[in-house]
Amino acid sequence: MGSSSRITAGANKTLPLKQPQVGHLIRELRQLAGLTQEQFALKLGVAYATINRWENARVQPSSLALQQIRAVIDELGDSPSPKLREGSRDLLLSYLGIQD
Repeated sequence: MGSSSRITAGANKTLPLKQPQVGHLIRELRQLAGLTQEQFALKLGVAYATINRWENARVQPSSLALQQIRAVIDELGDSPSPKLREGSRDLLLSYLGIQD
């Protein structure tokens, strides 16, 4: 469980995330988006069990999955909803140290 994943921080820069941190990020992102694990799995094109394993720190997401997760964060950041935009900024700052 000590392995780490990397998520893009913009312009070809990546930052390492370790479990359980990446699992917390995924759960908070999914909840911010108002999605169940099944719905989030469909959005990312993975199995429900994969989301469950990520959130419960059993498996690290692949680099491709992390790119898709970052795209969802960015999508929420472009939302007309102030709550979603603020939540997206909070996730970027809290987990990736990125300020808009």
